[in-house]
Amino acid sequence: YKKMLDTTVRSSFSNQGQICLCGSRIFVEESIYEKFKDDFVAKVKALQVGHPSEKESNLGALVSQAHLEKVISHIEDAKNQDAKILCGGKRVTVKGYENGYYLEPTVIEVKTNTCKLNQEEIFGPVVTIMPFKNEEEALSLANDVRYGLSATLWTNDLNRTLRISNGLQTGIVWVNTWMLRDLRTPFGGVKDSGVGREGGLEALRFFTEPKNVCIQYS
Repeated sequence: YKKMLDTTVRSSFSNQGQICLCGSRIFVEESIYEKFKDDFVAKVKALQVGHPSEKESNLGALVSQAHLEKVISHIEDAKNQDAKILCGGKRVTVKGYENGYYLEPTVIEVKTNTCKLNQEEIFGPVVTIMPFKNEEEALSLANDVRYGLSATLWTNDLNRTLRISNGLQTGIVWVNTWMLRDLRTPFGGVKDSGVGREGGLEALRFFTEPKNVCIQYS
């Protein structure tokens, strides 16, 4: 449980969530939802926002003013859809860097997977959490989006691992880990997250331009 909790914080807020492989939607089994929510929010509240050169900083700035405003607009939109801000959601002023694009790490409890936060790529320090009743619902919620680059699954059940991994509409599935990369393995997404793969033999195919030479002998 501790490994899952620590890894989920990291996968949610590394580089302020500005990594294509960060997880922005967290679906939690109903039986442990309240415990996870309390523990996760407590850990997120402990994260320090500041300049990357400061040792105590856990999160830095967003890439631009325009992007900061976009992320904040998503948070405001969530409020209008009956979502609950569990922590964060406000701009941060860092001493000495008052013009920086800093934002509190934000956790939002949503009631529907159709909200804008769950359907769009936020690319910021914002995650949503939502409970699910059973395996079928979890898979349905996870796949109900037009993107499909990566997913992370936490379970001790090997049969469930195989079922869910096969059913997830993503190019990468991490099981009980996150960002464990081997450059020899295929990398890429499905749906609006891309076409094709790179890495290993896939990279050779991707960066190779075959030539068709057609000769007629007469």
